Amino acid sequence: MPIIPPPRFPIIPVCPPSLGAEPTSAGGDVTLYKNPQCDCCEGYADYLRHHGFKVKAVPTNDLTVIGEKYGIPDSLQPCHISLIGGYVVGGHIPIEVVNRLLSEKPQIVGITLPGMPEGTRGMPGKKPGPLQIFEIGKGPPKVYATV
Repeated sequence: MPIIPPPRFPIIPVCPPSLGAEPTSAGGDVTLYKNPQCDCCEGYADYLRHHGFKVKAVPTNDLTVIGEKYGIPDSLQPCHISLIGGYVVGGHIPIEVVNRLLSEKPQIVGITLPGMPEGTRGMPGKKPGPLQIFEIGKGPPKVYATV
């Protein structure tokens, strides 16, 4: 049997194309509240799992009530609501923004990306352009990040 020499270049593992090569995170437990029929929410849960989080998806028909409980205005309601590291994270927020929230530890309730924007993690399609992620806190919502 011939001896096959090792490759000349190191093999570098990459993320699956659907997830992209993004920064990893420290992980932790996540409770993700979602509409029972929503597949994109499962896509976002898988995205968080890929980045080291342990995600428990909880189907519910009360997302608006849960959003109101955490101070998310009707105009900023997300597709799903996650509880991560003591914060509310609404919608398809990129991991780098979640990591920023968890590392900065601002004095806010959380952040939200309203609606179901195409091209975000878990959502098919092409992103329509820059999207605004809003802070949820004591005052009126303000922009936390633009992605």
